[in-house]
Order: sequence, then structure tokens, then C-alpha cells
Amino acid sequence: MALWGVLSACTAAVHNPSGLMASRFFLGFVEAVFFPGALFYMSLFYTKKQFAMRTAILYSGSQIGNAFGGLFAVAILKLDGKHGLEGWRWLFLIEGVATVGLAIILAFILPNSLKSITGLSKLEHEYLLWSFEEDHGQQDNTDEASVQKGVMIAVTDPKTWFFMGTLYCIYIAGAVTNFFPSVVATLGYSRNKTYGLTAVSDSLACDNNIPIIPSDTPQPPYVLCVFAMILNGFHSDKKQERYWHIVCPMVICLMANIIAVSTLNTAARYVAMMLMPGSFYSAAIVLLSWVTGTLSQPSIKRASAIAMINAVCNTPNVWASYLYYSPPRYLAAFLVNLAASVLAIILATVTRVYLQRQNHKLDRGLDVGRNGPTPAQIVVGFRYVV
Repeated sequence: MALWGVLSACTAAVHNPSGLMASRFFLGFVEAVFFPGALFYMSLFYTKKQFAMRTAILYSGSQIGNAFGGLFAVAILKLDGKHGLEGWRWLFLIEGVATVGLAIILAFILPNSLKSITGLSKLEHEYLLWSFEEDHGQQDNTDEASVQKGVMIAVTDPKTWFFMGTLYCIYIAGAVTNFFPSVVATLGYSRNKTYGLTAVSDSLACDNNIPIIPSDTPQPPYVLCVFAMILNGFHSDKKQERYWHIVCPMVICLMANIIAVSTLNTAARYVAMMLMPGSFYSAAIVLLSWVTGTLSQPSIKRASAIAMINAVCNTPNVWASYLYYSPPRYLAAFLVNLAASVLAIILATVTRVYLQRQNHKLDRGLDVGRNGPTPAQIVVGFRYVV
């Protein structure tokens, strides 16, 4: 996180396209570690009954940034010309320095594990340890498997690939957020109103080579997205159910893409744009919770699976950009998104059936093989949440 802030601040010193490309490359290199690392970190503390909601809160940080980042940026841009720096340089500098400062503070606050939490009574501490062990079937043990073995266990487990395939399809549909300004521009509004109706995530638009911030107003699709994610995550945890909390949002995503393919009507297409982020992100946060609860032990397996799945599933952001051509319909892109939504539903169903069969074997005391729960988990009656 600190390196992320340093590299972001260094972007303020860029003077040509090559420098900007280099800066963004290294920024992405460091940023790639953050989200899977944050997911694994949370999995050290929270149980399956708590994780979807927490993942939604984590993910909502990004969406709140998309929704309200313009307000913060517009204020910083007013520093344009101060001390000889353009406003956009101030933007990267201030945001980078603030990130570094926050990282330093958090380094002294956040614990490394349940055992290192301070400020709790002995009884409270023992309860947290018991609750975690009761949920996971055992305590995390870093000596249970080597890094190499943990990676191999994750790679050879079919559940890893089921989850990866499902999330990959969800993220294909989710790649539309990178092109929201272009897509919403087809609704016929002016440039400023278009940016007011959308959001440009972590990027700047340009007018005559001068960086500008798209809007100083909250962005409706992402405001709705935050509420949808938190509500879906909360309900998934409360009911201890994952499958329908993935499938139902993806059905909404499917319907939104059908609308986008079928009509150029302004109201209908904007409704589709409003529904898209809240639907696929709501599904994504529950699926990520499903991953951590299913591939929970040993902990090195959980860490490896989270990293692998996130790394592979973010690649649609690279190739999906080539689908957004031929405005105003963007037919190829929305047809691919539609197909990906259907495939995500199918793969989630396959995953559910597989886990149900595993649970039935466990109920009958049958051996589920090396890809099943650990011996310690089996002893305490571990079952997969579906």
C-alpha cells in the first residue's frame, strides 16, 4: 500500500507519454497484490458467517471512490498553478502522499493474526479463537504445508477451477465499467452530463491534452452498486447461502445486457447501465466469499487460490477493450457480456452440484480424496456452504 502511494505520487513528475506508461505499469504491478492480499488478510479473522458482508464493505471502497472521487479531485484541481505545478500533478501527489501516510498508520494498528489482537480481555480473545476454529474446523497453521505444496494443492483442486471460471465470466461482464463514458455517450447527452452519469475509475479524461476530472457530482451507478453489494453480502451471510446470491444478481446482469443489445432507447439503456455494476459486483463479492470459505484449509492453499483466481480473472480488463467498437450499439461487447453472464450462471450451478455431492459423501462418512477438507476439519463435521 505504501509503495502504491509512492508510485502514484511519482506520477506527478511525468512529462511525456513514455513516462506515464512506465509509471502506470509499475503502479499496476504493485496494485495487483493489494486486493487478493486484503481478501486473505480478512480471512485470517472472519468466519463464513461474516465474510461476504466484509468483502462487500472492502469492495465498496473502490465503488465509493468511483462515485465521489470527482468531488475530491475538483477541490485539488483548484491548486492549479500553485508552486508551479499543474492541478493534475497536485492530484497524484496529494493522493499518493495520503496513501503512504495511511499505510504507515495502519502498519501500527492492524494485527497480524487473531492471536496478536490487543485490547481484548482473555475471555474475548479465547472466544474469537474458538469461533474461528469452530467455523473453519481448525486454526490456521502456517507449518501445515510449504508454499510449493500449498500452490500445488490449490492448482489440483477442481473447486479452484470452478470458482475461477465463474468469476472470470463475471469479470468479463464487469469490464464494461472501463468503458462507461463511451457507452453512456451513445445516449446523446453532452460530454459533461455523460461524465456526470458515469464514472472513470482511477483515470482522467483529456481535452486538448489537458487532464480534466469528469465530474464533480456523485455517480449514480456506483452509488446504487454500493447499496446492492452490501445488501447482497449481508443477506448471504445471514442465510449462509452463496449460490442464489450469485445467480440472482447475474440474472439481473443478463437482463441488463439484453436491454443494451435490444434497443437504443435512452431511458432503457441508462436503466441497463444503472443495473450492470450493482449486479455483477454483487455476485463477485459473494463468489469471493465462497472461495475463502470453501478452500479454507490449509491456509497456504487458501492464499494461493485467492491469488491465482484474482490474477487470472482480472485479465478480461486487457482483452475486453477490443470489443467496444461500432458505437452506438457496441453489439459485439454486449453480446459477449450476455454470453458470459449465462456461462457464469451455468458454472455456478456446476460448482453448487459438485459441493453438494461432496457434502453428501461427508455425511455418509465416505472419503472425498485429497481435495476435500483436512482430517481435522472432517473430525469436527466441516461441510461446504452452498
